[in-house]
Amino acid sequence: MSKLCEIGYIKELLRRHGFGFSKALGQNFLCAPHVPVTIAENANIDSETSVIEVGPGIGTLSYELCSRAKQVVAIELDKRLPDILKETMAEYDNFSIVQGDVLKVDINEIVRENFGDGKVVACANLPYYITTPAISALIEAGCFKSITVMVQREVAKRICSKENTADYGAFTVYVNYYTKPKIVLDVPAGCFIPAPKVDSAVVRMDILDEPSVKVRDEKLFFQVVKAAFAQRRKQLVNCINMAFPAVSKDMCGKMLTEMGLSATIRGEALSVEQLGQLSDKIYEVING
Repeated sequence: MSKLCEIGYIKELLRRHGFGFSKALGQNFLCAPHVPVTIAENANIDSETSVIEVGPGIGTLSYELCSRAKQVVAIELDKRLPDILKETMAEYDNFSIVQGDVLKVDINEIVRENFGDGKVVACANLPYYITTPAISALIEAGCFKSITVMVQREVAKRICSKENTADYGAFTVYVNYYTKPKIVLDVPAGCFIPAPKVDSAVVRMDILDEPSVKVRDEKLFFQVVKAAFAQRRKQLVNCINMAFPAVSKDMCGKMLTEMGLSATIRGEALSVEQLGQLSDKIYEVING
């Protein structure tokens, strides 16, 4: 087992490199050995799989990924960490680093240059402050078989929630439109150094071959989703009418009753499939 989770080793390593944790970058390094092992075991990896890792830190997860994967390329924003990673990952020749921000780099270009056409997955311990845009960027890259990320526990619950629950929202619909997500591990705050103020969880999102719902206009679908959750306390007919003036409240109410739903229902009560059905009905009205 790697010594990269031993607190004494971590502190000595960082001391030698003059490294201090950056609150601005949301840095918390793992110090519980079972966590990176479990992540790597659940990340859909084999010896023919290449991995894009986001935010490798000192290499705690990278070490486990490299022992299982064909190749690992880590995207790291902090310019202080490559020197540390050069030391901690010295025994692996299938590990390399791309310096940059995952929200700004061309993920597809990195994949093409390093992996070619083979199977590629993404794996990340994401800083809380970029969780949603980072997951979106990885999904929209369109080049991964699966995406396994450690995120704030509340975000994990949101991603995997169902309709008619408090956690269910527009981001839930977005993720479940493109992927099949599941929580594979809960990670208490005490598994990190320094310990964050909240617990984390690991979510694996398997990319679907086709979106979970077939809609006539994908852009319109997400506009409908955004409208449905814009004002959660309001009835859906009001939200839709505000976003699409051509669709009157009575018209929207009729659409909902045709779907077997109440005309007074709220957006959070509709499943991803039902939101897709509603967007197709709105499409017909808008496009004559």
